Amino acid sequence: MDFDPTEEQTEARELAARIFGDLSTHERLTAAGTGTDAELWKALCATGLTAAVEDIGLLGLVLLLEEQGRTTAQVPFAATCVYGLLAVGRHGSDEQRARLLPALRDGTAVATGAFPWRGGIRAGGDGRLTGTVPWVPWLRDATHVLVPGEDRALWLIRAADAERDSVETTAPWAAARLVLDGVPGERLGDGTAYEDVLTAARVAFAGLQAGVCAGSLARAVAYTSVREQFGRPLATKQAVQLRAADAYMDTEAIRVTAYEAAWRYDEGLPCATHALAAGWWAAEAGTRVVHTGQHLHGGLGADLDHPVHRHFLWGRQLDAYLGCGARLLDELGTLLAKEDAA
Repeated sequence: MDFDPTEEQTEARELAARIFGDLSTHERLTAAGTGTDAELWKALCATGLTAAVEDIGLLGLVLLLEEQGRTTAQVPFAATCVYGLLAVGRHGSDEQRARLLPALRDGTAVATGAFPWRGGIRAGGDGRLTGTVPWVPWLRDATHVLVPGEDRALWLIRAADAERDSVETTAPWAAARLVLDGVPGERLGDGTAYEDVLTAARVAFAGLQAGVCAGSLARAVAYTSVREQFGRPLATKQAVQLRAADAYMDTEAIRVTAYEAAWRYDEGLPCATHALAAGWWAAEAGTRVVHTGQHLHGGLGADLDHPVHRHFLWGRQLDAYLGCGARLLDELGTLLAKEDAA
């Protein structure tokens, strides 16, 4: 197990940190509302960071998503990479890769996924899909949607062929309700593709949560270092130090479990249980950390317009999207029991 990033991964992470740090400011995020920051997305793709994911792997993507999470940058980066670039690159045919990957690399195409599988999508013998998914992240901006059918077979559809009704989620993820009524789809991969993409998605969004938590904690540390109470900075209070220390340890747990699962995925090793563990830490510990970040800001933490509140919203949304801790733990226990029985 080697968590040391390669030279390419390090350079990509440093570039992502500069782009997100320069362009994903509080003022720009406020102006973007619940939608994508189109200028930031264009800049991100123009530097080749989206295309680089094919070379730096899932671990490299986790490093980039950490930087996005620190600033809660409103771009469909995780979705496009996991449900587009990686999914098509690993499971698409030669023709599908040649047709779809160039636009995904340069950002002119945006992918998302109706994940995890909820049932309700039926595929006819002619490959036409029918059914409804209550909400899909970044669907309002997507050009392509990866949809698992009733047998968990993967189908790729053009978003323009579907009905999309805007919905507002906790975090501003440009989400929408997906309605399919005989929409044509093309099959992607074989029967193992769904589990593979789901594993990658859990790890990627856990990495995003690590960044969200790191950003929330950094804001709390900066605030408590200058905010004084009774003539002393709040950061000198033992209760504040202990709360921040717990949040730091939780953030590190999210990060290291995501790194391990991503490394195993890139190495072709079994990693389904590791991805579930990373998802559980991201859901359970992530919720604790963003609550801590808000709490340590005192009254400011209750201000809906304060930057730390955005981290709180993202942390809670990622908890819901990953599946919530209890559900993930139940799935992990079931999978471990099956492995023991085998």
